[in-house]
Amino acid sequence: MKPQLILIAGPYRSGTGGDPDLIARNLARLEAASAPIFERGHVPMIGEWVALPVMRELGDAPADADVMYETARRLLQHCDAVLRLPGESVGADEDVRIARELGLPVYADPDQIPVLA
Repeated sequence: MKPQLILIAGPYRSGTGGDPDLIARNLARLEAASAPIFERGHVPMIGEWVALPVMRELGDAPADADVMYETARRLLQHCDAVLRLPGESVGADEDVRIARELGLPVYADPDQIPVLA
């Protein structure tokens, strides 16, 4: 088995009311999930790591949500699995829907992710 590219999906802006501190807390929670994936021998990926610089460079062109959702959709074409963190999130639910459509495993807990020997 080769290392998997695993997208971490969970709340980013959901439930924050746009509060930058709450958004930062959500991102930190997504990032905290990256270590267990790495320790299991895989490569963690968070859509915001890709989408945020793109949004900064595009400025006011498309809506931020459009860039976020489209980035995740494109990333999922390269991912091997999704780790869905708890919490309400339209974007994370869409990531799971797309992953299942692609036949990718969706994990609810890092302990479900296989460990590479």
